[in-house]
Amino acid sequence: MNMTMLFIRILFVLCCTVVGYQVGEVNDFNLFWASSGGFVFGLVIIFLEAGMRGISVRGLSSAVFGLILGLIIARLMTSAFFAIFPLDKSMRDITAYLLTLSFSYLGMAIALRGRDEFNLIIPYVKFRRQDEKADTVVLDTSAIIDGRVVDILKTSFVDARLVVPRFVLKELQTIADSSDSIKRQRGRRGLDVLHIIQGDPRYNLVVHEEDFPDTRDVDAKLVRLAKLLEAKIFTVDFNLNRIAELQGVKVLNINELANALKSVVLPGEAIEVKPLKEGKEHNQAVAYFEDGTMVVIEDARRYIGQNVRVVITSVLQTQAGRMVFAKPEVNK
Repeated sequence: MNMTMLFIRILFVLCCTVVGYQVGEVNDFNLFWASSGGFVFGLVIIFLEAGMRGISVRGLSSAVFGLILGLIIARLMTSAFFAIFPLDKSMRDITAYLLTLSFSYLGMAIALRGRDEFNLIIPYVKFRRQDEKADTVVLDTSAIIDGRVVDILKTSFVDARLVVPRFVLKELQTIADSSDSIKRQRGRRGLDVLHIIQGDPRYNLVVHEEDFPDTRDVDAKLVRLAKLLEAKIFTVDFNLNRIAELQGVKVLNINELANALKSVVLPGEAIEVKPLKEGKEHNQAVAYFEDGTMVVIEDARRYIGQNVRVVITSVLQTQAGRMVFAKPEVNK
């Protein structure tokens, strides 16, 4: 638990206990029971606060906005109703209570369902310190598990506020608890990556509580949250990349960055490589550049395990990456 929050809770319980003691002293109650009552009251409030951890500030402010709107409408409707239907005092009070409760509930329910459409409530007014980073990046599960995000952050290429949605943490926890050993290892690696990022003071990592319970797909939730926060999505998921771009959300794809940084070679250029294995076709050999780019060499099976100079014949760029085709250099 955060030490600051623990201190605040302890201080709150102590203050409630002192207030209970003072109430007992003023009203001649048993001081022990009065103090105990204050102590228990403080604990109840803390338990309520802990249980509201899944409630987002945006959802709460939407509910408050709806409550205020419902109370205003209830007031107007009550006045109009009584002007049309004169009632005695008891019925007036009952009717006023019912209308107030009904419109308060309806206002809160409608505001919560359409909270994405409220653009003027508190969470949409973005207050920033002058030294706070303006950009926001939402981390996807695949990018966290991939692990390269840590190395990219160290280079300072991404200088933004990092957001990890609560539903992404739940997905990581589910993967880490999987009965499949490979999935379990991937999930634990993702949790370790988040621990490394959170432990480094250079990175501003925030856990966002918004869950979008009406949407079950994690990718759809990520896109909705990114649109809400006007943020970019950090991912290695090709499908999420395309879905987000179609909905106008910017994406930082690690694989696209890696492909952009791969070695640039041109047809006709001569380089030295070391074939490591046979190719799929007859007499082919396969070598790799230091960045992992595959080089397919024609008529080079006999050179496997040896350094050989080759001439680039063509370069093929695919969505999966870059492939280079070459043939052994002919000595003139």
